Amino acid sequence: MPRKRLSLERQITIALIFYSVLLSAAVFTHGLMVNERAERMVWEAMLDVEMENRVDRRTSEPNVPWKNSGKLNFYDMSDRDRETPSAISHLAPGLHDNVFFDANEWVVLVRDQDGTRYLLALDIDGFEDLEWQLVKPVIASSVMMVLALAIVTFLGAKLLADPLRKMARNISGLRPEDRGQKVEVSRRGSAELQVIANALNDYLCRSDQFIERERSFINTASHELRTPLAVIKGAAEIAASDRGLSASAALQIKRISTTTRDVEQLVSLLLILAKDPGRMQAISERFHLEQLLPSVVADHRYLCAEKDLALEIGPLPACLMVGPEAVVRASIGNLVRNAIENSDRGIVTISLDAMGVVRIEDPGHGMSPEEISAIYARAAREGGARGSGIGLALISRLCMHLGWNLTFEPVAPQGTVAVLDLRVMRVAD
Repeated sequence: MPRKRLSLERQITIALIFYSVLLSAAVFTHGLMVNERAERMVWEAMLDVEMENRVDRRTSEPNVPWKNSGKLNFYDMSDRDRETPSAISHLAPGLHDNVFFDANEWVVLVRDQDGTRYLLALDIDGFEDLEWQLVKPVIASSVMMVLALAIVTFLGAKLLADPLRKMARNISGLRPEDRGQKVEVSRRGSAELQVIANALNDYLCRSDQFIERERSFINTASHELRTPLAVIKGAAEIAASDRGLSASAALQIKRISTTTRDVEQLVSLLLILAKDPGRMQAISERFHLEQLLPSVVADHRYLCAEKDLALEIGPLPACLMVGPEAVVRASIGNLVRNAIENSDRGIVTISLDAMGVVRIEDPGHGMSPEEISAIYARAAREGGARGSGIGLALISRLCMHLGWNLTFEPVAPQGTVAVLDLRVMRVAD
């Protein structure tokens, strides 16, 4: 199962949120580092002044006792009468913060002077609490800003992606059979979308020109073929009327007439393909499909003469149609011919339902789903198989051109059924 792709607005939103979180974390970390550095400078400057004052008084008045306040404590390592806390007695000269003893956090300045080590400890437990109270609003505001940025970014990206979605819907609505189509860009669309639309419109224009040249060529070639076909058909009819012909000569002339008729059908179908589907309405006629099928079957019974094969017609409910009768006759006839040529023995059944769906079931060797798929692939790639009349490829193209539907289905244990759906031409009761 393919992975579901994220929409453009979600990708932009996620990327921008990720960038915002990284940027906020970097700014916050840098702010903490600056704050710690500033704190250290303040503690050092303040304690250094106080240390100078305490050492001077200690030197000038060695016999005067001093009392520690519990918030700012002074220790002389040479004084045997006053014990220095073990947590700070081992500290090296310099400033030390985040020192814990007596259940509080302290910053300690250690100085060696005149062979004596002095320590000055400041209780900063209250300052750290105050600092945390100041940091919490900063964190909360950062989170709110990231959330607000995510919402604004998502809405903005959605607004920016809307012209792209409209353009995609416009492209998906293009129909291969229509001409003069264009891809439009909404007013809010970017210049890049307009460039893409212009390129697609240029392609559509060139495609229309190509289709027009193809139709013109098919139309011209088909008309040019009609004249020699008419000559061949007329000559065959005159030759067939000669009573002095031998049986073998008469058989060959009959084959010429049959082949000429098949080629005339091919030319007619090519002319159909050369016309727009809309123009087909002008040459449509009303006919009864249930009356047409027996005639088509009768025209193809001779193909079963050399095989142990029979043609049977199933139920034929009344089915009034409006469309090109000659094309329907040629299409059904080709499918019947194909069923006969791919079967050796048994019964080929032709049936019709009231909705205008023709089913032609043959007892041939049957086709697997892969072989049926190969038929469609060959129909699109080639011009049909040898010996299949006007070819399944041409019938498939006619069905697409006229809005019909042609499918093949395997039949157990063997055989194949061709289903020609002509319900678009059916006249409602």
